[in-house]
Order: sequence, then structure tokens, then C-alpha cells
Amino acid sequence: MCGRFVLDRKTTDLVTLFDVDTFGDALPGPSWNIAPTQVVSIVLDSLPKATEAEPYPEPLRRLEAARWGLVPGSSRGPADGPPLFNARSEGVAARPAFAKAVARRRAVVPASGYYEWSVAEGGKVPHYVSLPGDELLVFAGLYDWWRNPAAASDAPGRWLLSTTILTRQSSGPLAGLHDRMPVFLDADMVEGWLDPQEEGDQELVDEVASAAAEVAERVEFHAVGAEVGSVDNDGEQLVAAIA
Repeated sequence: MCGRFVLDRKTTDLVTLFDVDTFGDALPGPSWNIAPTQVVSIVLDSLPKATEAEPYPEPLRRLEAARWGLVPGSSRGPADGPPLFNARSEGVAARPAFAKAVARRRAVVPASGYYEWSVAEGGKVPHYVSLPGDELLVFAGLYDWWRNPAAASDAPGRWLLSTTILTRQSSGPLAGLHDRMPVFLDADMVEGWLDPQEEGDQELVDEVASAAAEVAERVEFHAVGAEVGSVDNDGEQLVAAIA
């Protein structure tokens, strides 16, 4: 699973790395302890409306700020149940909370790394998981829009963008750390996953989840301090290895 992660890159870095065409307001800055319900950066592709001058517009690559914890458009709001910050990839296309997002609202969530807790004598031990060489991890995600019925039509907070991270059974080095891991995407899988012209289904989810095993073979992890367990703590010292 993925309940805390790190993104130490600035917006300008993400715009360049993902070849972003446009980016939204209130994007979060670097953080070494991102927790559910906080705002995260996501990348998505959307299709502009066709016009007479451009009947077949090209997809638009967007960098947006989203609440981490999916709020389905059909729900009563963010307080309607626990935050859906992870979604099991197995059978996700058939689940009412995620079905529409799988079909048309797929995103990626960039991360420098993430934290996972293993069980050991004396309690749980947090570990920092990342790729070598400062390479970004890219998580397969879903997004949705929820409209606040109590807000005025021109209110800034009328629409809430939210996201969730897909998970699968762990493989490679991570199998000994935890039974679940995020669905990692390589560069080739990113394009197919984001393609707004392709209607997503369980077959597409299974394809990217299977390919995640190749990325998982390259990850590294080490134990870190218990301070990461508090959302009040932040800073690059959280990812430092401990004996």
C-alpha cells in the first residue's frame, strides 16, 4: 500500500519532466511527509472541446493540485466515509466508487519515494522506498471531480479534484517488506495510461499492474526514524537511513 510519500521536486521541475502544457493554481511545494487528505500534484491528459477550426484537438497535458483521497462524484462529500487514498487494482473497474474514473479519469502521481512499515520485534519499523539515482517513481492513479451542492455556482471551492493511488500485490525486493505496493509506471506505460481517447477497463489496469513488477525490481529501501509517523514532521531528514 502507500500511506505516506515524498515529492521533493518543484512545480517547474514537474512541468519539464512530464512535458506539461498547463498547470493549475495552488500546487503544493516539496514535502517529505505527504499524508492522506493533503493536497498532492497529479498529472492528467484531457481533450479540449472540438471547434470548427480544430475538430480533432490534441490531448492537453495538465499538472493539477488534488486532494489525496478520492471523493467520487456521486458521493455526499469528503466526509462520506474514510478517505479512499489507495485502490486495489484487482477488480477496481467493477467497483462503483472507481468505475467511471478507470474509464475516463486516469492520472499519475509523481513521487520521489514513499514510506512503508514492516512488522518487527518491538513494533512497526518505517522504511523509505525509492529508485536509485534520484529517479522519480510514478504511481498509477485515478481522479474524480465532486461538486459541492451547497456552494454557489461561482464559488472557488464548488468543485473538488481528488485522487487515489492504485496498489497491487508486492513483488521483487518489496515482497519481503509489505504484501502490497503501489502500481508503478515506466515512461512507456505513462502515455497509454493517461490517453484520454482510450476508454479504460480492467484489462488496461491489469496490464499496467503487471508491468509494475519490472520497476519494482529496481527499488531500494532502508529503515528511517519513527518521526515520519507524525504528519507534523517534515523535511529531508525524514528519509535519512538509520542503523
